[in-house]
Amino acid sequence: MTILTIAREICMTAPDYPLWRQIADTLKDEAAALMPGDQFPTEARLSTRFGVNRHTVRRALAALAEEGVVHARRGAGVFVAARPTEYPLSRRVRFHAALNATGRVPGRRVLSVETQPASPREAEVLGLSEATPVLCVEGLTLSDGVVIGHFRSALPKARLPGLEAPLREGKGMTESFRLCGVEDYTRAWTRLTARVADGILAGHLQLKPGAAVMRAESLNLDPEGRPLEYGIAHFAGERVTLTVAPED
Repeated sequence: MTILTIAREICMTAPDYPLWRQIADTLKDEAAALMPGDQFPTEARLSTRFGVNRHTVRRALAALAEEGVVHARRGAGVFVAARPTEYPLSRRVRFHAALNATGRVPGRRVLSVETQPASPREAEVLGLSEATPVLCVEGLTLSDGVVIGHFRSALPKARLPGLEAPLREGKGMTESFRLCGVEDYTRAWTRLTARVADGILAGHLQLKPGAAVMRAESLNLDPEGRPLEYGIAHFAGERVTLTVAPED
């Protein structure tokens, strides 16, 4: 028996050691033996197992979620949280390649592809006249089937004929660029800030409104050095570790 186990047992017999905390600590130990993405029993089953009401179980699960041990998916249940995904930021940011290199399975879910007038910020960064048509792509990035980020990219539509079709089919940005004649691109800059998620963003990232997220604003350039893609991505803070890689 380890010192940690002895200390835990002493605490569990203390009168001020609440029942929900005992349940949380028990489930935390059990989660350590599970795989990321494994589903926890339902609240009803846990209530029966521990002989408590659902409110007590719910509080224990909420504590584990705050500690990053589990995460809840609305309508699906509670799952063992994955370790944070390592995502390097370098001159050649390639989402699928970066995740594959870490042994993760990358995923991409396109929510919309629309032509819209460029906003003042989009026009400024892309070097366009204000209200020039840009192709806007919005979607989610996934790691091992778990949503880790939400992205929105604006691209100069006139210079990229044929780009819309592959994006609508769900192809990645690198492959879509290649299909319309852009063989390579590099990252000009990335600006990282923090913010709290509003209701819409929280829903996309499966977080509570007000949760902290990382915001990455970036610009990619084509081989001629012309602005190619202006993007804003938000990442669930506890699911992603952004690493600034050395220059290529």
